[in-house]
Amino acid sequence: QVQLVESGGGLVQAGGSLRLSCAASGRPFSGLAMGWFRQAPGKERELVAGISKTGTTTYYADSVKGRFTISKDNAKNSMYLQMAGLKPEDTAVYYCAADRSSAPLNVPTANDEYDYWGQGTQVTVSS
Repeated sequence: QVQLVESGGGLVQAGGSLRLSCAASGRPFSGLAMGWFRQAPGKERELVAGISKTGTTTYYADSVKGRFTISKDNAKNSMYLQMAGLKPEDTAVYYCAADRSSAPLNVPTANDEYDYWGQGTQVTVSS
């Protein structure tokens, strides 16, 4: 079993920055591919960014390319999402997720590929 705890959410003005963190426990972090999802009110949960077990392959949704950066520190059992140039449409609950089954260089992109989920952290961007 893997426990995931997100932190770093909050209220920020448009154009500002936030850094989300996800701390994992219960399984070697190097054996997990990780993803950041978000869900806005009335919308489906969507993958924002993902990173492979090795940390060498990343994925970004088109809506965040060039603004968000995902990273993974296997030694610290932690994953991060650096968000810059935030827009009101980035407002959502952000979830950390982990997948234990993917190949080392692959980034799972479907919600149902992820085995473990955190409780979420709210990000609100004001205009």
